[in-house]
Amino acid sequence: MDYVDVEDARAQPGLKLVLTAGVPGPWGEAAKGILAHKGLDYLPVRQDAGQANDALRAWTGQDSAPVLVGDSLPPASHWLDILQHAERLAPQAPLLPREPGLRAQAIGLCALIAGVNGFGWQRRLLLLAPGMQLDEPPAAVARMAAKYGWSAAAAEAALAELQAISAHLDAVLAQAEEENRAYFVGNALGAADIYWATFATMIDPLPEDVCPMPPFMRTTYSSGGEAIGALMTPRLRAHRDRIYQRHLGLPLDF
Repeated sequence: MDYVDVEDARAQPGLKLVLTAGVPGPWGEAAKGILAHKGLDYLPVRQDAGQANDALRAWTGQDSAPVLVGDSLPPASHWLDILQHAERLAPQAPLLPREPGLRAQAIGLCALIAGVNGFGWQRRLLLLAPGMQLDEPPAAVARMAAKYGWSAAAAEAALAELQAISAHLDAVLAQAEEENRAYFVGNALGAADIYWATFATMIDPLPEDVCPMPPFMRTTYSSGGEAIGALMTPRLRAHRDRIYQRHLGLPLDF
């Protein structure tokens, strides 16, 4: 993917998406999938993982990715704000149901995956543990740990949280199968399907030929032994693969 720097992006009109360069970050890949489904073109803007990203902070008020910036909207860095802005910009390709009950269910599932203390958050706490247990944690690791409120106690509790979320997602898909549905909510691709497909990478990376991530990242995401591997049930893996094959497309470009 061809990125532009923050300084160059600020002067250009149109929709811009700040992404962590060179890696398939789950929050960023989800944002890309949402915009692609809606047919929204954007300028990819570079953010460097674990770095200070001072120019990005001066522009958007924070230094993480993804961030969605447009001519008629403030910078959106929270996953739900990005999703809601995309819904507003391209309502003809909805990813959330209109019916309030189903909409609440869909947003709740997304929050379990991408929100604070959700699947991605808990997995990140575990992935930070080796670095944070060193006598002198690397600066990039310590910076990210501060964002996620890392502590030894939080990391110790993370696996049980991941297991509970995985079990719930599997049960939702089991119910969908009984109702002859191929998606988490309703009969069409929804935001929860995109979030699960992209976040599943954190425990079961896609093959190298379609997702050529840096070796250290593949090793890190694949770590955790049998307990982490068991989070990816056959039903959850099949759903991830189906969403990529039918909707998101492969190989990934990051």
